[in-house]
Amino acid sequence: MSIQNIDFYFFSGTGNTLIVTKAMAKTFKENGIKTNLFKIEDSKPYDVNLTHVIGLGFPVAELSTYDFIWKFINDLPNSNGTKIFMVDTLAGFSGGIVGSLREILKKKGYNPIGAKEIIMPPNIFYIQDETTNKNKVQKGIKKAKEYAEDIIQGKSIWGRVPIFSDLAYYISITGLKITHSNLNQKLLYLTADREKCNRCGLCVDICPLNNIQIDNEKYPINMKNCAYCMRCTSFCPKNAIPCPLNYKGKTYRAVMAKDLIE
Repeated sequence: MSIQNIDFYFFSGTGNTLIVTKAMAKTFKENGIKTNLFKIEDSKPYDVNLTHVIGLGFPVAELSTYDFIWKFINDLPNSNGTKIFMVDTLAGFSGGIVGSLREILKKKGYNPIGAKEIIMPPNIFYIQDETTNKNKVQKGIKKAKEYAEDIIQGKSIWGRVPIFSDLAYYISITGLKITHSNLNQKLLYLTADREKCNRCGLCVDICPLNNIQIDNEKYPINMKNCAYCMRCTSFCPKNAIPCPLNYKGKTYRAVMAKDLIE
């Protein structure tokens, strides 16, 4: 399969997907393929160039992926055979993304050429030790490069498990609706501890949904449209935005904050 141009659209919460995306992009470029990286949160679906191969990269959330990523995908223009591939990063299991996404894209006229799920360190619930995390990242980078080679050589596949994929997808969509419900946003409200917060504004800059705003005293306020991507919690330099779901308040980030906003 001859590939000349790849437009790779990705979102990364705390850096895992960014690392995988960059590893794949480097492999593509080393093989003479022009590769452009675009952040999903800053991109418009109707701007997609259907003459290029399209890549999609994102973390797994609630068995599939975040609601705003689904919106980007569902708003992609119809195609007449544009090749497309996906890669996601996850801590353990998804089930509701690979098969369902393939069917959605096929109905839009795309040609799904490859899907890969890559295990990386978790950024929520139980944060593992630094050595374990580093080993997972290195294995993830290796798999990302191998996957990119498979795409170049036409060896990549995008399968689907009927019924199970559909069931997991609908469970995920239901979970995402609950996540964005007013009740959940009130119960799981990530807010800054004013005694720790230094009012640097980093959380405002890195929030993909512009959900964090600054009040009159220059403290950040959660506007209750949180996707729980863990950016604000993980990158706060003062650990001032705790997540009650994280064991012992530990956090994980794979990159520096500047890598997400550069």
